[in-house]
Amino acid sequence: MRVVLDAMGGDHAPFVNVEGAVETVNECEDVDVILVGDKSLIQQELRNKRYPASRISIVHASEVVQMHESPIDAIRKKKDSSIRVGIGLVKAGKADAFVSAGHSGAVMAASLLMLGAAKVVNRPAIATLMPTLKDTFIMLDVGATVDCNSQNLLQFALMGSTYCRLVLERPDPKVALLSIGEEDTKGNEVTKEAFKLIKKSKLNFIGNIEGKDIFSGKADVVVCDGFIGNIALKISEGLAETILKMLKREILGVSTGRIGYLMMKPAIKNFKKRTDYDEYGGAPLLGINGTSIISHGRSSTKAIKNALRVAADYAAKRVYEAISVDIENDLHDRQG
Repeated sequence: MRVVLDAMGGDHAPFVNVEGAVETVNECEDVDVILVGDKSLIQQELRNKRYPASRISIVHASEVVQMHESPIDAIRKKKDSSIRVGIGLVKAGKADAFVSAGHSGAVMAASLLMLGAAKVVNRPAIATLMPTLKDTFIMLDVGATVDCNSQNLLQFALMGSTYCRLVLERPDPKVALLSIGEEDTKGNEVTKEAFKLIKKSKLNFIGNIEGKDIFSGKADVVVCDGFIGNIALKISEGLAETILKMLKREILGVSTGRIGYLMMKPAIKNFKKRTDYDEYGGAPLLGINGTSIISHGRSSTKAIKNALRVAADYAAKRVYEAISVDIENDLHDRQG
């Protein structure tokens, strides 16, 4: 698979992006990387690195979308930005997927503008993997569509289920709707209407789920609007980091703390790995006609490497096509 990487995206670009690309081609025989951005900077980062030269190529892009810029304005005015040039390669069939840790709003705008929405999909959604006591679950939307109606939430449920089935290989994913109570009467009007729509679908819908239960492993897919989802995601990331810091401080604060810390270090390391964004890499933008993966601005080399793997897997399984088919089938069932 040929995956385009926005070499200029993220807080630590281009260093971590180039490092991630090099590690990817050295470890994965089926993933080639196209680095898009300032050619001279990329070449400088690649200098003295060992990798199969034929597996990494460079496409020059003279502009970079800055985080403070309006997404729409940036895409319209900066036609030679690394984001627009990179997605253009996917549109032209010269690559199979696109990955960026840069301006997420610009990535969404360019993906919709250049690749187009998937057939019968009304609004896109960003789907992210999160840990549970048992394994992982998918939450969507976490930022693509802030204002949703009940039909949008139904489609998010369908898209999330398809993604979970194909990528996580769970044959019949359990789908839940995030709300303020488990009862079907709880929630705002949009949530209550969405509950009725999802319940009528052929999805394995287990009903509403409260925020306190999303990490329990009850559901494989948790559905919400992008406003709630983005807040929940960032609170979760911040809480995990805070718990680790508090735990270390409390352990080291007692007289036998250093000995205790050494004994607990493997467990703490495992906890950090389970809750670390870097392990999951990137979140696909569901509902577009192609593969576009959005990574965290703070992405490390490991996160970029995992995002490239996610992109290759998503594209190889042609998840975006399966999403359209599943939503079409749902519409057919309702009309029939």
